[in-house]
Amino acid sequence: MDRSEEIRGRMARRLISLVTLALLPLGAAAQTDFGLWTSIGAEKKLSKKWTIGAEADFRTRNDSKTADRWTFGVEGEYKICRGLKASAGYTLLYDNAPEKITYNSSIVNDVVTYSYNNWRPSYWRIRHRFQVSLAGSVDAGRWSFSLRERWQYTYRPESTTDRFDWDNAWWEETTVKSKSKHVLRSRIKVDYNIKNCKIDPYASAELFNAWSLEKTRFIVGADWKVKKAHVVGIYYGFQKANDDNDDDDVDSHLLGLSYKFKF
Repeated sequence: MDRSEEIRGRMARRLISLVTLALLPLGAAAQTDFGLWTSIGAEKKLSKKWTIGAEADFRTRNDSKTADRWTFGVEGEYKICRGLKASAGYTLLYDNAPEKITYNSSIVNDVVTYSYNNWRPSYWRIRHRFQVSLAGSVDAGRWSFSLRERWQYTYRPESTTDRFDWDNAWWEETTVKSKSKHVLRSRIKVDYNIKNCKIDPYASAELFNAWSLEKTRFIVGADWKVKKAHVVGIYYGFQKANDDNDDDDVDSHLLGLSYKFKF
């Protein structure tokens, strides 16, 4: 083997090693998860124009083996005119941040080797979310079509947690800096009112934009009006994560159950 072939061989081995190392952190992000989403809420109509409501929510991840988050939110809605509503609300999120692993890398004999640097286990954190929405709808026979635009601001306060330093083989405190984020959520929804039936099926698609399209959520479900004041819902959803986001989302299948009391 001459000198040029040896150099090309070293470059090829180095390139393969670098690509392999680059793909390692993406392994977890490439998986498709499954989660159970449940919610219970109440809604009160104050007048022909005003409605207020509250809702509590619980979600799981990791094929529904890990608690993902608890939330509690309140919202007020105002009917501007027929087919057009505005709303504003606040949600407190108490969620379980996924574990995070960082790596050290080095080149030995033209081969990239890697080792663990730090491991931060999952931990619970608080976030605050504010939102303002404008929704319009039109009816066409038994069909109803709606478009909702929602601006969402989420603030995560600074927090302290533990991580394991593999280089020194000890636990240490680490600070997770505060973070704020603006997201525009655009949702289109189609409902169908089945004649002489208390079950109303629907389908929706929602885009989450924060300077770029971060994720897309598709949902198909149905609401069952058990009585005038009681509504039970069930739905299936698929969420496609396109980029890193504050929710640490991955591609996920969702099964949702909901209950709402109206009075």
